[in-house]
Amino acid sequence: MDIKCNLILDSCCDLPHDIVDRKGVYLVQFPYFDDDGEHLDDLYQMQTAHDFYEGMRKGSEPHTAQVPMPALQEAYQWAIDQGKPTVYLSFSSGLSGTFDTAQMLLDQMKVEHPDLELYLVDTKLASVAEALLVYEALDQREKGLTAKELVTWAEEARYFVDAQFMVDDLEALRRGGRIPSTVAFAGSKLDVKPLLGIDMNGKLALTGVARGRKKGIKSLIDYWTKRRTNEGPVQNVVVGGADCPKDQERLVSLLAKEDETAIVLESSIGPVIGSHVGPGMLAVVFWGPDKRNDLSVADRIASKVRGK
Repeated sequence: MDIKCNLILDSCCDLPHDIVDRKGVYLVQFPYFDDDGEHLDDLYQMQTAHDFYEGMRKGSEPHTAQVPMPALQEAYQWAIDQGKPTVYLSFSSGLSGTFDTAQMLLDQMKVEHPDLELYLVDTKLASVAEALLVYEALDQREKGLTAKELVTWAEEARYFVDAQFMVDDLEALRRGGRIPSTVAFAGSKLDVKPLLGIDMNGKLALTGVARGRKKGIKSLIDYWTKRRTNEGPVQNVVVGGADCPKDQERLVSLLAKEDETAIVLESSIGPVIGSHVGPGMLAVVFWGPDKRNDLSVADRIASKVRGK
């Protein structure tokens, strides 16, 4: 099959490096900072996930930043030099200002290069939720979709990616301003594990809580069982973990027990998302119902008015 377009991805998709390391694919690396200075998220090529999270367990408090303008300029110049229509699948605008910067830069470059076939898509997803969309986009690209077709596909498919994350480290959420200090303190004493999802605007949302990790893992399985789509002969599921291999293995085993035909892709939560959620996070991602149907009638009308 003749591949008709190239892809620009970013490291917040948290896919294994060997999946994105292919011809015609460019990886934009998000920066993060710790006690040793600035690093680039290279999908754990220079250090292991265990080393990163072990640092957090020992007191490191990493923080993140947007992709700097020069890094985006390099990615766009690559697209120009390749001379092939290109689609950039971007990390959620609801969690980072990088998409807005990328859009501003693209508008400027199209003034200089009016015939430039470079398209920017806000995936409205993050981490292993973004991973599922990107993984399938890579497949659709190899099946022959054009750049414009892939844009249309991604802008529709993003609303069918369903995910639930179980967070273990309440302190990391507190530092990131996701929850108040009082909630973090009370939650740690009660062994409460927050359950998070990604809403249709690409923002994290609290979807529930579980008492202890064992019940939390069961909640992930129940969520997947209730909301997964039954369309198609096989089900692709992404399972992500933040250096919790035993629990990740248990989750994969339970998924296989529920549906032995499910194809499970395992990945590690990267340092950018990991900086905000800490070690121990566990996630399940799959194709589910259209998120737009979860809106009230009034919100659906408002969404159409905004063109989203």
